[in-house]
Amino acid sequence: MSEHVFGPVPSRRLGRSLGVDLVPFKTCSFDCLYCQLGCTTDKTLERRPYIPVREVVDQVAAALAGEPQPDYVTLSGSGEPTLHAAMGEVVAALKGLTTIPVAVLTNGSLMWNEDVRQACAQADLVLPTLAARDEAGFQRIHRPCPGLTLRQHMRGLVAFRREYPTVPMWLELFLLEGLNTSEEDRRAFADLIDQIRPDRVQLNTSVRPTAEPDASAVPMEKLQRWADVLGPEAEVIADIALAHRGPSSATESDVLALCRRRPCTLEQIAAALSVHRNEAAKYVAALRAANSIQARRKGGQEYYHSR
Repeated sequence: MSEHVFGPVPSRRLGRSLGVDLVPFKTCSFDCLYCQLGCTTDKTLERRPYIPVREVVDQVAAALAGEPQPDYVTLSGSGEPTLHAAMGEVVAALKGLTTIPVAVLTNGSLMWNEDVRQACAQADLVLPTLAARDEAGFQRIHRPCPGLTLRQHMRGLVAFRREYPTVPMWLELFLLEGLNTSEEDRRAFADLIDQIRPDRVQLNTSVRPTAEPDASAVPMEKLQRWADVLGPEAEVIADIALAHRGPSSATESDVLALCRRRPCTLEQIAAALSVHRNEAAKYVAALRAANSIQARRKGGQEYYHSR
């Protein structure tokens, strides 16, 4: 089991994604209501070289030597990747290692920092998040580090797009029923999206278990109505189930590593690790018996996550 690399995992946005952790678990600038990993334990704006670059690259190389091969190598995982002070070096090293595209999955909170924008610009794809259209919503939904504001967040996203127009940007619009889904919200979000000018707008909601119980999912029909109104660049991100692809050497430890990073259904575990559902069920049963993982229900499905 690798300390900093996990998966490939099934991603609703990127297909099969090899995740790369650049910061310790739940080190983030936000403490979002909807986070699938629970509440933030180290809320910070300090950029530090949390993990040696060579250590990360070596672990990615080892993961890519096996099967299944990912569609993307994604800097994401257990916290905010742009908090790593040498993220740009990591991206450059990964691009020298493989032709598989490198993506940065970020909350976008540090894009106001020129160094962060330069680091993100080295990637093949940048995926920031927008979940609030006014300051009150920004503070309520993201519970950010003191000093972070929606105005600052928007300024960073707009600056990145202006400075690096050829770097693909897919903006995640994260919606929570009753918090940011009124018609007034929709019109305000449309104005913000026009300012950012992303290549895609991907509407998402809280499918997996969340940090707070009031982070309620938006019905798929409503998400689709929003996408239709927002225009041709908008799409609803559907939950996916990847087909089994070839042989795998997955172990019980791999299942535990996956469940540490995100709650997964049995089908998602099987798809991510390219194992038969029955084999995944065997690993899950053993881990539950050892009290290493537990189950939570969300939207009629059972998700497994690390204790």
